[in-house]
Amino acid sequence: MSAQATPKGAWKITFLLFLFMLVNFADKIVVGLAGVPIKAELGMTQAQFGDLGSSFFYLFSITAIVVGFIINRVPTRWVLLVLAVIWAVAQFPMVGTVGLTTLMICRIILGAGEGPAASVAAHAIFKWFPDEKRTLPIAILSQGSAFGVILAVPALNWVIVNYSWHYAFGALGVVGLIWVVAWLFLGEEGPLVQTAAAAANEPRISYFRLLTSRTFVGCVVATFGAYWALSLGLTWFTSFIIEALGYSQQQAGFISILPWVFGATIVILTGWISQVMLTRGFTTRGARGVLGAAPLVVGGCILAMLPYVPLGPLTIAMLVVGSGLCGSIYVVCAPMIGEFTPVSQRGAVISIYGAIYTLAGVVAPTVMGRVIEGAAKPLDGYTTGFTINAAILIASGVLGLLLLWPNTERARLIGATQDQGALKGAVSPT
Repeated sequence: MSAQATPKGAWKITFLLFLFMLVNFADKIVVGLAGVPIKAELGMTQAQFGDLGSSFFYLFSITAIVVGFIINRVPTRWVLLVLAVIWAVAQFPMVGTVGLTTLMICRIILGAGEGPAASVAAHAIFKWFPDEKRTLPIAILSQGSAFGVILAVPALNWVIVNYSWHYAFGALGVVGLIWVVAWLFLGEEGPLVQTAAAAANEPRISYFRLLTSRTFVGCVVATFGAYWALSLGLTWFTSFIIEALGYSQQQAGFISILPWVFGATIVILTGWISQVMLTRGFTTRGARGVLGAAPLVVGGCILAMLPYVPLGPLTIAMLVVGSGLCGSIYVVCAPMIGEFTPVSQRGAVISIYGAIYTLAGVVAPTVMGRVIEGAAKPLDGYTTGFTINAAILIASGVLGLLLLWPNTERARLIGATQDQGALKGAVSPT
């Protein structure tokens, strides 16, 4: 049977959603990038700054789940528009003089708006590409996060160095509004939404079975480890470069791009290799599960060696490579979940997946802040924090390798559902 054709306009929407994720991650990185001047101006301790980093994720998971169920019924076009408006508006209060409370409230609101972003964008992409063609567009979508940092860091750092960190937030608000206008005129709902209507006839699987399936659990565990590393990078990487390695704010701005350049390369390679493997007959267990989880183990082993290398460029290189390898898991998990989840339930399940693994963002920045504050000197605290990260990455990667079996998950879940239905029919009164 020939592969299903990709609808006209699919790549235009992919590009717009790439820009959507670009703005999303530029919003995320600004606090970490401006961490040192923010701490200095507001008189914050390391623990308070860690709490500020975590505050972004306080409502992140809750809104991800709520919106996940909404997009089963509401067109993703309008949901994406509302989310982007929230992001833009939440940035503008920081242009003026603010205290820690105002800054934290705005970050919580921003996190509430950004919590559903990746899942809604992935669900929108699925309405434009058939299953066998989804890995590459999802990889491109993931690149929005990397390019959001690669492009935003030099520009925002220039604003921070030459003007103020306050104006960096305002610039992000303006960029967010520009995307809103572009999406209002160019955004469309995918035509493969017709498939969702036809999916009314496909077997419905209970959410309990979907959310306790081994592949879903494996995706959550593996991505939790990757997101621990990501949230540390968003909040603490620039501060580490300045406070522990002695670089200036301007130098740290350029160095902060490196993990995202490497991560972008890993994501694109993963998407391309996965697609090639699938066309050559590999199962999705190998082309998605193993390909996504194995780099977590390798990355964790690299980070575990950080305390034993001389401080300087080698430290940065190992941190960049160890953290950057984690990008592989983001490319493969949404397509794996899409393999076995009924279309009518897919938006909610992918959103719940995102809501659970991003809980790492609540914990990781706070843990690092407490560890740094409790250490004899900042370098010792950072080293301990990255060692904890290494252990989490290795454990999550190993569990991912054991649990990710998407190629057999759908048949197993449908079989269990049918067996349960038959059992109920056998015992029901005639």
